[in-house]
Amino acid sequence: MSIDALVSKKSEWLKGEGSKANVVMSSRVRLARNIEGQLFYDRASDEQRDGTRRTVSLAVKRLERFSNAFFLDMRDTSDVDRKFLLERHLISKEHMQDVQTKGLVVDENEVVSLMLNEEDHIRLQVLRSGFSVMEAWSLADAIDTELSHHLPFDYSRKFGYLTSCPTNTGTGLRASVMLHLPAMVMASQVESLYEAISKLGLTMRGFYGEGTEALGDFFQISNQVALGSSEMDILDNLERIVQKIIASEESTREEFLKKKKEEFEDRVFRSFGTLKSARIITSGEAIKLLSAVRLGVELGFIKGISTAEVNEVLIFSQSAHLQKLSGQELGRYERDVKRADLIRKKLGGE
Repeated sequence: MSIDALVSKKSEWLKGEGSKANVVMSSRVRLARNIEGQLFYDRASDEQRDGTRRTVSLAVKRLERFSNAFFLDMRDTSDVDRKFLLERHLISKEHMQDVQTKGLVVDENEVVSLMLNEEDHIRLQVLRSGFSVMEAWSLADAIDTELSHHLPFDYSRKFGYLTSCPTNTGTGLRASVMLHLPAMVMASQVESLYEAISKLGLTMRGFYGEGTEALGDFFQISNQVALGSSEMDILDNLERIVQKIIASEESTREEFLKKKKEEFEDRVFRSFGTLKSARIITSGEAIKLLSAVRLGVELGFIKGISTAEVNEVLIFSQSAHLQKLSGQELGRYERDVKRADLIRKKLGGE
């Protein structure tokens, strides 16, 4: 399989299925691991890093789950390829930099992936649709256990799993959910939400994770540290708080429907109309408008379009996806034209 083969595939996390998929777009669990006896990535030479990448790749290939997986040497990727993988949520912004000794493994369903030589030797990720943190953890834990039979992980009885960044030391676990909170944004509740969760050991990030901005009312919420708490403590805390956020978003939507239904409908249908008729549209504007359309689908205002279809348009209208679909690099203006054309076709516009 090649990167080009991924372009036409529909990622599992875009299906719009699972618990509370009306608010939770996806759930992710990521585990950081390093190999015992080998220097951490930031201390190792390129030769040592390359050796680590090969060692991990060989171990992963021994796992049955990855018999049909896609193994990628990041040196073989272009700038557009890397941006595509970021848009797909398969790599981080850090993994796009200094790619000479980095690798990526993606299973055939795009549920499980491993970044090799990102900040740590291994970043194992499970990404699922809807509010399914525990399901994602269960799968990640099973793969981590199986992989540990072939690789000796760097572990301290005092500190737990040792990682490059102290905030990941301990469990090495980062669990997160991607939330769609248009009603709370309209009600100006997001800033107070950010302050509240910061006091509870969580952090709020943008659409593509750490170091990115919130786009289109989408927010990623995850645990801040992995040291000093067990995996179940971290997951339970995240689940408990996210459940409250979901309830708040749902109740705010209901309140708007009771008191300001016309305002809700106006935002949805203005956005829908613009997307169905626009000939040129930027990425930022498209995400903002698609956020409103997704809300309209969930509330039943817009018929004949599913949440999964809106999710797919959201991702496939991103810059690198447009270029991969076109088979060539495109300038900004060309991308804005292609984006508008794709969205019109997907949403039944003219």
